[in-house]
Amino acid sequence: MKFTQLELRRIHLELVTPFRTSFGEQTAREILLIGITSDDGTVGWGECVAMSEPLYSPEYVSGVEAVITEFLAPRLTQGGDVIAGDVADILRPIKGHQMAKAAIEMAVLDAELRSGGINLHTRFGGTRPTIPSGVSVGIFSSIDALLSAVQGYVDDGYARIKLKIEPGWDLEPVRLVRELIGPEMGLQVDANTAYTRQDFGHLRQLDMYDLLLIEQPLDTDDLLGHRDLAAAIETPVCLDESIESLTQAEDAVAIGAAEIINIKPGRVGGYLEAVRIHDLCRAHDIPVWCGGMLETGIGRAANCALAALDGFVLPGDISASRRFYARDIVREPIEVVAGEVAVPTAPGLGYDLDAEFVESVTTSLQHVSL
Repeated sequence: MKFTQLELRRIHLELVTPFRTSFGEQTAREILLIGITSDDGTVGWGECVAMSEPLYSPEYVSGVEAVITEFLAPRLTQGGDVIAGDVADILRPIKGHQMAKAAIEMAVLDAELRSGGINLHTRFGGTRPTIPSGVSVGIFSSIDALLSAVQGYVDDGYARIKLKIEPGWDLEPVRLVRELIGPEMGLQVDANTAYTRQDFGHLRQLDMYDLLLIEQPLDTDDLLGHRDLAAAIETPVCLDESIESLTQAEDAVAIGAAEIINIKPGRVGGYLEAVRIHDLCRAHDIPVWCGGMLETGIGRAANCALAALDGFVLPGDISASRRFYARDIVREPIEVVAGEVAVPTAPGLGYDLDAEFVESVTTSLQHVSL
């Protein structure tokens, strides 16, 4: 396709409740949306999952906007027409910035599919019309508040509970939540790099709670530590922040550092790279699941299509939109019914943008000619 304009639109959405992890607390999301317009008027949208501050990764919203404006957008159409499958190679000379690149590829992919009347679910070859939905539960100020929240998610029918943990908020919350939800319901924990190699003995105590996995317990670059931890505990070790590309996934699998991988498209540079990591893991019998970054309905729709692939054998963090936002920016927000989410089937990524509401929550807007 030939593209003529890129739109960078920041929006502000309040969270229905604060969401706390080991790296900080969020009460709202500042989100950068990327709109791309073709010469025939087709518009595709991408959503950047970077946070306002560089806490989860080195990327942050203002930095993403700057790198897109100054470096990525000028390169995008230098070679003429663009297809989604070429975006990663076109932008490869710019080092890093996976979330920025992913947002651009996402917008191009959306426009490409809409132009052809094709849905992302079909493009990926997913076989399931619905997928199981898990929910991510942050760190609370008290155990009682945590248990009340978890009970609400159980009542909502979620298929799996994920607890955020950190030193001082791990063994007791996990024990009590396991007692609350019973032995049959899936339970996993996410440390967001909060522990060190000196904590193996402590983390081994989580084995008694029959967890699906422990996610990213050690530093992002500590593959050998994760390998040694996997050998030291019974709970499967899952990598998240450590995997930013297919190559890193290959290395982690090769040395035994990843018994499970959480695939986040924004973190790995885009949905097409996410599919390649899925294919690698499936070939090596490594279970994968789709993580969440508090996406709006744009990202949630695309995540549903990805999670419908056969290798995604564990419930992902694709919860109902109302889990985080009182009102989503799409007209038919994701809902959870009997623990399942229906995979969207509309053309493009599968959403219908609520343009009027988007306009009302926009905090800044700039257009870049291509």
